[in-house]
Amino acid sequence: MKKTKRKWDVLSKDRRRTCINEIITFFYKSRDEEIGMIAAEEILDYFLEHISGHVYNRAIRDCQELLKKRFDDFELDLDLLINK
Repeated sequence: MKKTKRKWDVLSKDRRRTCINEIITFFYKSRDEEIGMIAAEEILDYFLEHISGHVYNRAIRDCQELLKKRFDDFELDLDLLINK
């Protein structure tokens, strides 16, 4: 049976498994609660669905700002090379 790919399914199988284990460990160490794989998967899916788009968009905006600064610096460097 083929699993439906959701928009927020952006993690590899190995990374997803690691995240689920980290969630289980977090709950055990920080909250003294034991949760299972299904609960950890639901938590991971919830956050991926509701937050991953915002994180992605923020990363794109950060890249835009960085590129604008680099291009401004590059333009300044080119202006300095012009013989006047």
